[in-house]
Amino acid sequence: MTGHSPATHHTQHRAVGCEHSEKSPLSIHALTVAYHRKPVLWDIDLDVPANSIVGVIGPNGAGKSTLLKACLGLIPISSGKVSVFGKPYAQQRALVGYVPQRESVDWDFPVTALEVVMMGTFGQLGLFHRAGKRERAKACEALDGVGLADEANSQIGQLSGGQQQRVFLARALAQSAQLYLMDEPFASVDAATEQSIIAVLRRMRSEGRTVIVVHHDLETAREFFDWVILLNTRVIAAGATAQTLTHERLRETYGGRLTLLDEAAQRMQKAQLG
Repeated sequence: MTGHSPATHHTQHRAVGCEHSEKSPLSIHALTVAYHRKPVLWDIDLDVPANSIVGVIGPNGAGKSTLLKACLGLIPISSGKVSVFGKPYAQQRALVGYVPQRESVDWDFPVTALEVVMMGTFGQLGLFHRAGKRERAKACEALDGVGLADEANSQIGQLSGGQQQRVFLARALAQSAQLYLMDEPFASVDAATEQSIIAVLRRMRSEGRTVIVVHHDLETAREFFDWVILLNTRVIAAGATAQTLTHERLRETYGGRLTLLDEAAQRMQKAQLG
């Protein structure tokens, strides 16, 4: 990490934006998360733009997954607050979909792909209501939307990693949320699955939704995201991808650990110039 004070880029961010907007799908106010008194996230302050695909990018241990979990109330925060469309997350839960890391799921659980996707409709049912024909039809439509209609009755553990990832994406689609938080949806998937996932995300954006994606591949980041958050415990930079994903900002984000990343950034620069 460089010697900048934690507030440096927040000042820049506020200068180009305005104070927090109630229209922002996700508004993070001075958020700090600490484990054993050691900050994992420090003074995060930003508004995510509506109707966009947003990448959260940074090195291992930068706090990317922690940021998503803190926004979802899955881990305690030390200070600050999070708003979803201008209100606390607890009041807006139904508007938010979450796709966890694939590694965090027990794939041996005896459940079909369709049953997993139907879980996405449970929040809309309310208490004491069982999923019926309408929810089943919605789940089937979501599976079809990610190209897995033929696997509806397959046990989730028998699917490939890429197929499992797409089932989780379908579950989020079935939820009909307005804001989606996705933790590494492109991890360990083949090129065809990657393209099918980004096609779904673009369709979601065209329907007016906002998708925030933890991502580790710098080479695809420029193609995939409208807006990026460069994170390493604090926000190094946040903004439109073309202006934010620069060689200098990446060096600052990844510190002295830029080797392959350095080359990727140089290739990206050449592509820009080329």
